[in-house]
Amino acid sequence: MSAFEEENETGQMLRRRLGLNRRQFLAATTGVTAVAALSATGLLSSAAHASLGEGGETKGDQHALIPAAKRGIILYTVRDVIARNPLADPNLPAGFRRTFEELGKIGYAQVEFAGYSQHANAEGGANLESVAGARLLRGWLDDNGLRAQGNHGFIPGSWPLSQADIDRFKLHLEIANILGMEHVGTGSDPTGSAYKADWDVAADKWNQLGALAKDAGLKLYTHNHDVAYSFLLDSGPLDGQGRPTRSSGIRRLEYFLQITDPARVHLEMDIYWAHVAQYKYKTFTAPDGSTQTNIFDPLGVVKKADERFPLFHAKDGKINTATSDGYEMVPFGTGNIDYAEFFSGGPKRGRVNPMYEQDNAPGSANNPGQSLEFSALSYANMSALRNKVPLTVTASSRCVGTSTYVAVTAVNDGDVPVTVTLTTPYGSKTVADVAPGKQAYQSFNARAGQIGAGKVTVTGTATIGGKQVTTSYDATYNAISCG
Repeated sequence: MSAFEEENETGQMLRRRLGLNRRQFLAATTGVTAVAALSATGLLSSAAHASLGEGGETKGDQHALIPAAKRGIILYTVRDVIARNPLADPNLPAGFRRTFEELGKIGYAQVEFAGYSQHANAEGGANLESVAGARLLRGWLDDNGLRAQGNHGFIPGSWPLSQADIDRFKLHLEIANILGMEHVGTGSDPTGSAYKADWDVAADKWNQLGALAKDAGLKLYTHNHDVAYSFLLDSGPLDGQGRPTRSSGIRRLEYFLQITDPARVHLEMDIYWAHVAQYKYKTFTAPDGSTQTNIFDPLGVVKKADERFPLFHAKDGKINTATSDGYEMVPFGTGNIDYAEFFSGGPKRGRVNPMYEQDNAPGSANNPGQSLEFSALSYANMSALRNKVPLTVTASSRCVGTSTYVAVTAVNDGDVPVTVTLTTPYGSKTVADVAPGKQAYQSFNARAGQIGAGKVTVTGTATIGGKQVTTSYDATYNAISCG
């Protein structure tokens, strides 16, 4: 069997195991990156793997939106592998060491810890939350070309801080430094409260913890869920306990950013949960009792405070309005969150650290390798991500007297000028240097009394990150009769 035939066969096998149809699979990952996605699943033979570059890397990394050295994963995604009993099935990877081996084979360069526990029968024992455990973990990371970049670890519950909590927090800082991290954090919001007074207390606490982390050469970060981007209750009238019942319109974590020290406190945006917040938290009750609408813009928050976001959870979601969250978690690159736009328009390439996460990645007894399969597919899609020229494109059909026209608009949603080409069945037009926030527009005369439904294509070309990028968009218009 040729390498091409083997690539095709193993690709179909992985597609079936991931539950994707052919179109979804091809949209998610194609060609060489599909083969790279298979390298950790045991489905890829040495012959097919040899057709790749060194380490399964694809060519052209200089054009990738997320450089190879920044492609990461939080270990919570593969927690089933870490927690697996290695004595139950010696053919399945289990424990930290074997997990690192598998992630290294896929191509990941960075990991984020979600605790330091594994199965008791795994090498090193159940609990590696110690100096000795950290040294063991560091050796395994180094062996597999991985770097620890952060953790969802211990944050003291006491305030003012108890000595016992300070001592344990300092132990975590020491562990982080042994592991080679630049960041240390948690997977929880600073507080689950809706009230301004509680966020003020949380800010004081995090400023003090951030000072301890900074003294240890580390950046302290908190991680968000959707509710942290709901509206802060900071205005009257007050309830029976003297707490505010209305909002000035600021969101909880945005307020937290304002009142914490930028040099001490940082954030890891979970992009999936930020989009859930965009779906769920659109209105608030203003101080005057009126209902106000404010649509959350995750990318806008990052642009305003770019230096505060050194890490991201690159968790993808497929739109499903039948659920309360409006999304369901899926492998990276197979959902509806526009990661090309997010990483093109916000965080600086090469400075931030995107960590793939999927809460529901672990499989069942019928597919114990699912979390690693999803991790491989997600790595391939992360590798294939390229810059995108952000445009909002609309098309409509209309009548002017008895003549039909197709009107096309393209708004530049980016930060640099864009050359826009509007193409329709009735002609095309190029508009050079459309400024950020401005639009290119043209109404095309169809020279007929009626037209059927159709499609227009708009391309935008811009220089992003020193490279010329071209992106195409399609938009449809309705049939119309003007006779």
